[in-house]
Amino acid sequence: MSVVHQSSSGWVLESRSLIDRGYERCVRWTGHQKSHVKGSFKSFQIVKSHYNLSGRAAVDGEHTDVMQKTDKPSKKRKRKHNELNQGEIDARAFHEKIRSVILEGTKSLVDSAQSAGYLNGETETFRDPLPSQDCSLAALCEMAKDLPLMADEEQEWTQALFTKESCVSHVDLFSRLTENTEAWAAVVSLMGEEFIIPPKTAFLLSDFTRIQPLVQSGRRFDLMVIDPPWENKSVKRSRRYSSLPSSQLKHLPVPLLGSPGCLVVTWVTNRSSHLRFVRDELYPHWGVEVVAEWFWVKVTTWGEFVFPLDSPHKKPYEVLVLGRYRPTIARTSPLQMLSVPVEDKRLIVSVPSALHSQKPLLSEVLKSYIGAEAKCLELFARNLQPGWTSWGNEVLKFQHISYFNLDPVDISKAEAAKDETYNPAVTCDFSSPKKTDCLHPAFLTVEQQ
Repeated sequence: MSVVHQSSSGWVLESRSLIDRGYERCVRWTGHQKSHVKGSFKSFQIVKSHYNLSGRAAVDGEHTDVMQKTDKPSKKRKRKHNELNQGEIDARAFHEKIRSVILEGTKSLVDSAQSAGYLNGETETFRDPLPSQDCSLAALCEMAKDLPLMADEEQEWTQALFTKESCVSHVDLFSRLTENTEAWAAVVSLMGEEFIIPPKTAFLLSDFTRIQPLVQSGRRFDLMVIDPPWENKSVKRSRRYSSLPSSQLKHLPVPLLGSPGCLVVTWVTNRSSHLRFVRDELYPHWGVEVVAEWFWVKVTTWGEFVFPLDSPHKKPYEVLVLGRYRPTIARTSPLQMLSVPVEDKRLIVSVPSALHSQKPLLSEVLKSYIGAEAKCLELFARNLQPGWTSWGNEVLKFQHISYFNLDPVDISKAEAAKDETYNPAVTCDFSSPKKTDCLHPAFLTVEQQ
């Protein structure tokens, strides 16, 4: 059950069950040995507030009312009001504008979820340790820039992860869109590491300068979810990933990837300049009409905000800007009238992951606005989703097996031969698998029989 509760205020999501749905049937290859496993994403949920709602550090075993309205600031030295810069003034004004929506909507959703037995702290005693290995995917993408792309007429822009004989010997991850067209997930060896690839998915591992194969594949999408690596001081200090100047986002080929009426959803930090840029510059540049703003509200397993609602430093919510792609040639088309209206100021309440920048999957909450057979794309992705196409320079980061539990499954030969056991809620259409040929020395071996 991924949607715990739904109302006019929004949704309460249980994120892990939605992820796990794609890995119930999985094949793992170790050398030439094949085994069947069931994959499940490990628990990295935040179980306690970083602060209680009075503004001080939370004490073990202490829980507070998530809807307490008086939030006293911590005792850190604060600047006088007249020392606030324009960005801080704008952020404060925006927060005051939406505060009641966040507070009242979250109270209603959390109360309903708790009545259903969720967000009662029952998972507090268990959380897996964070994986310790470093992610070098972005560095590999940087190195791949030195490898030439073939001329358009010579290049096959897509490749199958498996051939008809369920065998692939060479996979070029950096210059081709790679597809798993099978109805089952697979654990495969790539770049000397094991990754779990969900069913009916496609991905391209590349940076901003090598997105051409995605465009050249000729696919048009009905939903695009974009999670930009926004510039901010925290990212610079932590060096967790490379950020991108806002102006560079205008070069994303959204008009070449979106079908008319495509729903475009962009994750935005709480920095007011980023929100203003998306609404007033980025979307108009792409030909996208803003239709709604939603909010992802982050709570603990006890239903508390992970940060005080009125904290001057970090807020317990993030913004999603939703828009419809309106190409000029289609603005007078009847197709424009067919787009499902998107309600404004909806909330998505969930327990966030302790993994940096991992967002909840949106397929369940968005499917009523795009249709069950929509083609879906995520840009700047760090994980894969069944039925989706994903692009980014860390697109396989959270697919590494260190993030999953893999449990052996006994399966009969008859069951193993079935291909129809998985049917994702939101599916994408894939072209027929093509034979993969060697383009350059960057090929990466998949150990498969």
